[in-house]
Amino acid sequence: MTALRVAELKPETPATTVSDAVHHAGEQPYEYVRRELVEPDWRRFPGWKTVTEAQWRDAQWQRVNCVKNALQLRKVVGDLLSESFYEELAADQQQLATMSMLLPPQMLNTMAPTAETTTPEFTEAFFADPVRRYMLPVRSDRDPQWPSHPHSERDSLHEAEMWVVEGLTHRYPTKVLAEMLSTCPQYCGHCTRMDLVGNSTPQVEKHKLTLKPVDRYDQMIDYLKRTPGVRDVVVSGGDVANVPWKQLELFLMRLLDIETVRDIRLATKALAGLPQHWLQPSVVEGLERVARTAARRGVNLAIHTHVNHVQSVTPLVAEAARTALEVGVRDVRNQGVLMRGVNATPEALLDLCFALQGEANILPYYFYMCDMIPNAEHWRVAVWEAQELQHAIMGYLPGYATPRIICDVPYVGKRWVHQLAEYDRELGISYWTKNYRAGTERMEAEEAAAILSRRYPYYDPISTLGATGQQFWRDNPEHQA
Repeated sequence: MTALRVAELKPETPATTVSDAVHHAGEQPYEYVRRELVEPDWRRFPGWKTVTEAQWRDAQWQRVNCVKNALQLRKVVGDLLSESFYEELAADQQQLATMSMLLPPQMLNTMAPTAETTTPEFTEAFFADPVRRYMLPVRSDRDPQWPSHPHSERDSLHEAEMWVVEGLTHRYPTKVLAEMLSTCPQYCGHCTRMDLVGNSTPQVEKHKLTLKPVDRYDQMIDYLKRTPGVRDVVVSGGDVANVPWKQLELFLMRLLDIETVRDIRLATKALAGLPQHWLQPSVVEGLERVARTAARRGVNLAIHTHVNHVQSVTPLVAEAARTALEVGVRDVRNQGVLMRGVNATPEALLDLCFALQGEANILPYYFYMCDMIPNAEHWRVAVWEAQELQHAIMGYLPGYATPRIICDVPYVGKRWVHQLAEYDRELGISYWTKNYRAGTERMEAEEAAAILSRRYPYYDPISTLGATGQQFWRDNPEHQA
């Protein structure tokens, strides 16, 4: 394996200027400059000063040393963070957080990677860091007036309503989502499955999967055998990286035995947050067995990961992606989440996509608008803002690597942001239609037809509205579109 290139503890070399990059060609709204991937030097943190490269590459070391609370964070960063940060963190965890804290060293190391290692400078950089903003939210991040939209919901996409057996969501005619378990190697603050995934917080008592894993997996396989119209299975959770490999491989081989299943996608943020997992010899060898079986049977096997900022694309992430491709996985694709303060600018999106596509062999695929879960309004963007971002990133990347920005509309599903049927910009309500019924929507013909003619609302963050729109929601918080 290629040795890591670790960033030295010195200020980052300034990027090539626009004038240098384009010479006399004229300034463009965005200028592409190729940048080599760098693994930030974890030894800048006092608690990791003696951590070797061998330890850093070890998946078990990464898991054992995850940061799960403020005390463990202090042990890693020492005096680099001021007390004000810890006060903000504690207030958020107690009053607003929908996800408990779980940070692998790999992900924590991508926060403030080039900050000065003195308390004031590091604290300022850490507060402002885009990766920190969604992985380790603090109280002052949240919208003080509208932390939640009045129509926010714990299960904002109503996935559990569409379970055909526990954990198997049949939302689309030909596709299902298999939630293998309810844990991840890391917990993102904006998690769309915050009602099920992770530990309970003071705000959210999490739902629990009740069946034993073996029974849940048996029921999933049985349903798919009985439902030949399903050809595409997203194997997710939680995160498949938390499923013991032997269990996961057995489940995947059982899927491959079903002739009507033609696409299998493994959903794992761990490719970015814990790439060491996907580089373990036992996992690589097992993945190769599955990939060869899939190829032999003509099934498309892909990995879908979740990277939201260019800082998270490091040499280890690229190595994990390329290793998966080398052993036969057809594609490694990225499904990010569009979030204000993280990546909701053309520059941030394009920087990330060029790093993914050009340096890590990860295909930019989707950017979802952040879902309408509680206490997420500070991350969400309006539909019109997402439309402007889609327009702004066109023409820079190869067409096949230009991501689509997606609005995941409750009860409808994924829609490109320009596919809305109607839009009330003043109240921030967009209306969407769908062209299919969910696998669970089996009913009389008249009612079934109504589903396809109905308009389904989606709501912009109230803070993005004008004065009239904001006043409307103050006066009518229960308004139903």
